[in-house]
Amino acid sequence: MKNPLKQVWSEGRTAFGLWAVMPGSFGAEVLGRAGADYVCVDQQHGLIGYDAMLPMLQAAGVMGSAPITRVLQNDAGLIGKSLDAGAWGVIVPLVNSAEEAARAVAACRYPPNGIRSYGPIRASGVVGSGDTEVLEREALCLVMVETRQALERVDEIAATPGLDGIYIGPSDLALSLGLAATLEVTEEEHVDAVRRIREACHRHGIVAGIHTPSGEWARRHAETGFDMVTVATDSSLLAGAAHAELAEACARNAADSA
Repeated sequence: MKNPLKQVWSEGRTAFGLWAVMPGSFGAEVLGRAGADYVCVDQQHGLIGYDAMLPMLQAAGVMGSAPITRVLQNDAGLIGKSLDAGAWGVIVPLVNSAEEAARAVAACRYPPNGIRSYGPIRASGVVGSGDTEVLEREALCLVMVETRQALERVDEIAATPGLDGIYIGPSDLALSLGLAATLEVTEEEHVDAVRRIREACHRHGIVAGIHTPSGEWARRHAETGFDMVTVATDSSLLAGAAHAELAEACARNAADSA
């Protein structure tokens, strides 16, 4: 079976996804049912460990979304275990050099191309093969450029052999530039940094991805040429809907009492 995200990109489309930080398979199922091209289970900042991640990957996949995960850190054991659990790809945070990017890639590939240990307990069923060449071909490796140090080395990182893409964390990137943490890319220096990363990805023929706070921002970034755009996070969607409905109820109640 071909990685569903690779299929989206082969058709020349932007992959739009949703982000899960709350543990629970039902939430992942709801995100997948919404029609997202991918659902990312966040092990880094999300409230999610391995035991919660696995059923979330299963639920999102059943709904037709490609389940991927952001791992806790650039660690071969954590990366390999996530891929063995059936994630179609990993997003590796805080990668600041080509050497660190190469380490992430090696963790996704089997010898002689990398250091991934063989044990695709669930992945072989998801991919439809236990062959190492097939497994590593379909496993996406994306690294995050989210610091000033990484920005200065973005061309070297993007040129890393075997790397599939770079995913931008706008909030950490903003902080490293001396700006307030935000997912809304409006400050000139922030805008320029995001552009530099996107253009570096495309110069080197890899995917450019970014995290956004809303459908409006997701559309804006897609229109500038991003290949992979996270539209929103489950906790933000829940909070926004809860506040909106409560505000509507209170407003109606106040009007009826007047």
